[in-house]
Amino acid sequence: MLPSARLPWFSTSHEAAAVVGRTPHATLSGSADGFRAFASVALPDSSTSEKQKKKKPITVAGESKLHIAMFPWLAFGHMIPFLEFAKLVAEKGHKISFSSTPKNIDRLPKLPPHLASLIYFIKLPLPQINHLPQNAEATIDVPLDDVWYFKKAYDGLQQPMAQLLQSLSPDWLLLDFAAYWLPSIARSLNIPNAFFSIVTAACLGYLGPPSFLMHGDEDHKKPEDYAVLPKWVTFPSTVRLKLYEVLKIYNGITGDKTNTSDFYRFGATLKDCDMVAVRSCMELEPEWLKLLEQLYEKPVIPVGELPTTDYNNSEETEGWKSMKEWLDKQEKGSVVYIAFGSEAKPSQEELNEIAQGLEFSGLPFLWVLRKSRGSTDAEPIKLPEGFEERTKERGVVLTTWAPQLKILAHDSIGGFLTHTGWSSVVEAPQFLRPLILFTFLADQGINARLLEEKKIGYSIPRKEQDGSFTRNSVAESLRLVVVEDEGKIYRDKAKEMKRVFGDRDKQNWYLDNFLGYLENHRRLKNPEVDGIDQN
Repeated sequence: MLPSARLPWFSTSHEAAAVVGRTPHATLSGSADGFRAFASVALPDSSTSEKQKKKKPITVAGESKLHIAMFPWLAFGHMIPFLEFAKLVAEKGHKISFSSTPKNIDRLPKLPPHLASLIYFIKLPLPQINHLPQNAEATIDVPLDDVWYFKKAYDGLQQPMAQLLQSLSPDWLLLDFAAYWLPSIARSLNIPNAFFSIVTAACLGYLGPPSFLMHGDEDHKKPEDYAVLPKWVTFPSTVRLKLYEVLKIYNGITGDKTNTSDFYRFGATLKDCDMVAVRSCMELEPEWLKLLEQLYEKPVIPVGELPTTDYNNSEETEGWKSMKEWLDKQEKGSVVYIAFGSEAKPSQEELNEIAQGLEFSGLPFLWVLRKSRGSTDAEPIKLPEGFEERTKERGVVLTTWAPQLKILAHDSIGGFLTHTGWSSVVEAPQFLRPLILFTFLADQGINARLLEEKKIGYSIPRKEQDGSFTRNSVAESLRLVVVEDEGKIYRDKAKEMKRVFGDRDKQNWYLDNFLGYLENHRRLKNPEVDGIDQN
């Protein structure tokens, strides 16, 4: 089964704050023209922090530094976590070759100067195909229905990537889900490769084993079959997709033979890679991480949550100054911050209900609103007539870039209405911000159920069949989490989760454990070839 997928199965969303056009400090011009490890992987004990601190990560056999190639999918919700991980790895002295298209690399946040000599950006021109605008190189550049064309163009990078890997000769390759053809290329070059998952272990576990993703099974014949906990999940859980979320992607699950679906790409990548690295930690998802090793029958290593760093902490733009002046005037913990990332765009009906609910709540708010997706979006959305005038005394709507980390760090923020993209989810607890959840794309549904199950976030109630909701439910949900006594559990949980997401030592443990595994399972190579040709 090679089902077509017009709608991506999972979100490619990330905060608009992360994708402002900036020139990286270091670039490297790249040519555009049998390993398998089944080892027992040490995982930290999730019961207490003290036990984890005493538990040693996988040790490194040698002192030589690694050279790791990275090839993320063409979405900033993927490129940014890959880049965050590249920065953490480079801080340990290892070298990174980061490949993407020219425009995407130019739009990545700039590197800290001390890492510029260790992270090399390699520009691979994206093949031009019909239906993609000439300057479109990332999923944010086109409407959601056109994202699948990017996968066709992405598949055209097989030969350039093969030539690049042969030239670079890295110790390891970290690849994304979409490049399902890359593990076999890496294996032919004797380069071990890892699937680097930017989605949660729960999301991967819900997807199931590679055989199901590639070929389906008898238990999944209609949409309702995908809205229940799968049979391969052997522990109690409320994590599942809701029917309206399944219906959004059902054509992509069943599909036809015209295009390769996200399900098939995931399955083939998981089947053929040498190991799986997951953006997760045992403190949050111990049961799901253990399930993945059973499903994949290969090492699965959590690398930590990778909270986004503030790239330009000292940069005081005029836009931020005016935002900060407004936030400074608000009471502590009173403001609702709303942002749905760079990919998710509400329908006009959804936008109307969210806006009216925000107005009914009576709470002050700062809303970063994306009205369209790319220059070819024929259906931009607009706020209800008179909304901004009626709320101007207590609310601000921004339709341009906004520094999300700075906003979340401000004392006036009392809650975060989010699309549950995982990069946003892991940022908020660092600043003790409780979460109000409203999902758009399907992996966000899994994220929301996981957060609900652990009382980390509260979802705006929606109907199972069509996902509809009311402005009253929006208002009630916002007030519950931000100000009412009943929602204190979510505010308290935000403080508790700071000890997970904000504990740099704990997150560093996961990184060291993963790098130790890579070092101990690097391929044998010519000692004279251990670097990057910078000419």
